[in-house]
Amino acid sequence: MAVEAEVSAADTDRQAGQSEAVVRATREQLRITEIFVSLQGESTRVGLPTVFVRLTGCPLRCQYCDTAYAFEGGEACSQHSVLERVAGYGVEHVCVTGGEPLAQRGCLSLLRALCDAGHSVSLETSGAVDISRVDPRVSRIVDIKTPGSQEAHRNRLKNLELLAPQDEIKFVICDRADYEWARDRVVAEKLADRCGSVLFSPSHQQLPAAELAAWVIEDRLPVRFQTQLHKILWGEVAGK
Repeated sequence: MAVEAEVSAADTDRQAGQSEAVVRATREQLRITEIFVSLQGESTRVGLPTVFVRLTGCPLRCQYCDTAYAFEGGEACSQHSVLERVAGYGVEHVCVTGGEPLAQRGCLSLLRALCDAGHSVSLETSGAVDISRVDPRVSRIVDIKTPGSQEAHRNRLKNLELLAPQDEIKFVICDRADYEWARDRVVAEKLADRCGSVLFSPSHQQLPAAELAAWVIEDRLPVRFQTQLHKILWGEVAGK
């Protein structure tokens, strides 16, 4: 009887702990612009079916931003609701993006919960917010803003010291001056040794992709050239 009582008490404690976790997840509010499934258009995960969770809000105003519709508005959702919607797609890969997702307090908990649910999770962040508390299971895609973005002064360079092999750095290049600025930083700071990949992307409709590709080849840079696959397939369409 004593053994049965101990087991019963342990089960009760476990259930109570699970109930508290559910309550916390339900109360943890996030403001969501959209959740959808598509092909990953960027990073080393390009082409993979991916669920995108786009959080609302961003403190930056990059001149080439293609998601200004996520600056405000959105829908208030509990973390539990977000997890249920993501699970409903039946897709392994999840990308949390924005806006700037880390501007929301609940983002860190969401990232952790997505990893706990068995997803392969990536985070797209502007590089202006501290990434030190992001779950280490998450692949962090960290922008370094070029002068052409008009937000280079917002770069949080301390983030570079925190990068791990599963992380990636991204430069969006607007013109030749941007390219030279980014190239010099890749070489001087040995950025290719700090993370899994350094990505160079042409700013859509500002710099012809072939020009950037030619510059990368000419300088033999240790970077991965990329274009935005989703824009090639569908154009400037939200939810794609």
